[in-house]
Amino acid sequence: MPRLFNVAIVGATGAVGRQMLEILEERKFPVGELRLLASERSDGDFLDFRGDQVMVQTLSEDSFKGIDIALFSAGGELSTRFCPIAAAAGAVCIDNSSAWRMDAEVPLVVPEVNPEEVARYANKGIIANPNCSTIQLVVALGPLHNCSPIRRLVVSTYQAVSGSGQKAIDELRVQCGELLNGRPCDPKVYPHQIAFNCLPHIDTFLDNGYTREEMKLVNETRKIFADESLRITATAVRVPVFYGHSESVNVETAGNISVAKAREVLAAAPGVELVDDVAEMVYPMSIEAAGQDQVLVGRIRADESCDNALNLWLAADNLRKGAATNAVQIAELLVAKYL
Repeated sequence: MPRLFNVAIVGATGAVGRQMLEILEERKFPVGELRLLASERSDGDFLDFRGDQVMVQTLSEDSFKGIDIALFSAGGELSTRFCPIAAAAGAVCIDNSSAWRMDAEVPLVVPEVNPEEVARYANKGIIANPNCSTIQLVVALGPLHNCSPIRRLVVSTYQAVSGSGQKAIDELRVQCGELLNGRPCDPKVYPHQIAFNCLPHIDTFLDNGYTREEMKLVNETRKIFADESLRITATAVRVPVFYGHSESVNVETAGNISVAKAREVLAAAPGVELVDDVAEMVYPMSIEAAGQDQVLVGRIRADESCDNALNLWLAADNLRKGAATNAVQIAELLVAKYL
């Protein structure tokens, strides 16, 4: 009989936490005891798992006794406080916040790209899950990087409101209804109206004029590819889409990768689905990416203004592959090779 592992989900009632629960069930992860942890507001609530109702408990310092793997999706402040506590209790923490991503002792892992990094979990008992936009970017670029090292990236992200949580999803829905009925809307989650609008602003602005979201993509991509010399510039835009982030990517490589070669390697790459037939109006879209785990890649074409460069368009589900699925895939590597 296969070994079972005791799993905790911290932030179980949030959008990503609920998705983690669903994906553990979908992928038949070998769960023994399941412990659902959240704030006092959710204490006593029940969530469904494999046909049973599991009660949500209040997160505390005593929550991790007997836990093998703790999946965290409760924000950086709680992860900073509770990941070391969980690790000291014997759990391996897989954290979805930005709290640990740039810690040199903590591996930042996308299983299709750098699975060997999971072995470094022993440093602190923590593995960091990258930002959603970073995950889909490196899944698509990893195969090209293996063909010819990437020298420079120009990335623009078009990010769904679900990346800001349930309140943002509700705000977009309400604003659409108000505006379509001729009534004004009152922004609360975002600084401006998001319905029928695009906001070139995700997270706080930094002294260099970039946002924290944009610099996350820059710094995390360098760490995952283990190349601090990689030149990257990014613009992050919030768009009126419920689920599914899209990205426009210009990638310059050391040597030439033809469009045909790029299509060949991406079609065979794990975690990638090639969606690229413009003659038939086939290309990646958020509505096609939502609800599945592949990174859709298309609009592959040579950059006619630059040698050794390609343009790509990507789409992926930000709650699934961009967060919950990637975390569960890391857990699968842990149980298969290290625990």
